[in-house]
Amino acid sequence: MGAEQKYEELKRYLLSLESVAVAFSGGVDSTLLVKAAHDALGDRAVAVTARSCSFPKRELDEATAFCEKERIRHFVCDSEELEIEGFSKNPANRCYLCKSELFAKIWAIARGNGIACVAEGSNMDDNGDYRPGLIAVSEQGVKSPLRHVGLCKQEIRELSRQLGLPTWNKQSFACLSSRFPYGESITPERLGAVDRAEQLLLDMGLRQVRVRHHGNLARIETDEAGFGALSDRKNREMVHSAFKGMGFTYVAMDLLGYRTGSMNETLPADSMSETLSPGSMGEAQI
Repeated sequence: MGAEQKYEELKRYLLSLESVAVAFSGGVDSTLLVKAAHDALGDRAVAVTARSCSFPKRELDEATAFCEKERIRHFVCDSEELEIEGFSKNPANRCYLCKSELFAKIWAIARGNGIACVAEGSNMDDNGDYRPGLIAVSEQGVKSPLRHVGLCKQEIRELSRQLGLPTWNKQSFACLSSRFPYGESITPERLGAVDRAEQLLLDMGLRQVRVRHHGNLARIETDEAGFGALSDRKNREMVHSAFKGMGFTYVAMDLLGYRTGSMNETLPADSMSETLSPGSMGEAQI
């Protein structure tokens, strides 16, 4: 089935849900999902975005602006992960703790507005990595429409381009808590430092970046264009000086560059088996 056919199937599937609240981050995947849901269901589709210290204000502003432009009903809820018991210790199931709390809040908004279903934007490419948040998806009966119709990331980008969505070539983003090695504590101050560091690199013109926080060391992951920009001596010196002002003593470039889930590389294989087993993937098996 081609991407266009999958998109038509996506709208049919969403229509069958009758009404839906979409967990909306403003990223590539959830933007396509909320657009399809609104096209299929009109006002019976709403978007819900979580506001927290691990979600940069620029991302919230973009999500809000998109919903205003598309005239999609948009709810913003406060979801402060650091208040969740155990979250700040950054365990391997950190994402599960966060998603469990987030989906509970979205369900409350959905029920309060007569909405029958909650949906999130994971795609088929998410099936091959350590994704403990998908357990929360399954446990709470949250729908995964993009996985349901078999859409992968590249197809989502191409469909987004065809639909004129501003996110079609947007850099991938994950919450700032993913920038810390498992077991290293997460604090508002450390999240703020990562946010400012990444914003500096984005303001320099880099598109795809991660600043991984390793205590007093910042490890920069970027794409080939980013490597080119940071090969300039003046840029390197400026970045080092700015990062030092943010609390980092050392700044390093990761030679493998940007990749999703690089912090998962330190996890033993048996830690990942829970979310990679068929029984834990929920709608990925449909």
